Amino acid sequence: MKKPTTEQTVDRQPDRREPRRMRADGQRNLDSVLRAAMEVFAASGVDAPVREIAEKAGVGVGTMYRHFPRRSDLVVAVFQAEVDACADAASDIAGEHEPGEALAIWMQRYVDFIATKRGLGAALHSRDPAYIALPDYFSERLEPALKALLDAAVAASALRPGTEANELLRAAATLCRGPHDEERAFARRMVQLLVDGLRYGTPARRGGPREGS
Repeated sequence: MKKPTTEQTVDRQPDRREPRRMRADGQRNLDSVLRAAMEVFAASGVDAPVREIAEKAGVGVGTMYRHFPRRSDLVVAVFQAEVDACADAASDIAGEHEPGEALAIWMQRYVDFIATKRGLGAALHSRDPAYIALPDYFSERLEPALKALLDAAVAASALRPGTEANELLRAAATLCRGPHDEERAFARRMVQLLVDGLRYGTPARRGGPREGS
């Protein structure tokens, strides 16, 4: 009988090694690319030349394609990075401000996110399968972040109960569609009025004990 070779007797288990962490300079390049892409997309749309993004980020075109072989890869990464930044800001803001104020500040941060997302609109509404998972990513990251702020504000009697996070996100996004020449300023005013309306009927507005007292 032919003796099995070493290669034949090796138990072929999948490679379970942890992926190597990106070097610091590589992470900086990636962060620069995402920031530059967001700015270029906001100004020129998602069809802007890759070379323009690379020049703005201070990297070579080869670096761009190494990280993002397809344009859709870059659009997805930019969208997710912006969603993550907005969601992560909620806990930072909550740690620095009273609950009612934290909610109001974060809602203005959300206005900024909606404004930057406009540059991705053509791609996100294109029905390209590459973007099909992004609405769920948006909800899964932003709804819990806002819910935590809402719950804290209600517990502090700074906000009346009954507001759902997903409803407030949609309402604020709708209010952000203002006159083009003053869209950001208009959106800030409208969302401020929306949040102020949610305070109606709370003890602080009825002259009772104020938040944090």
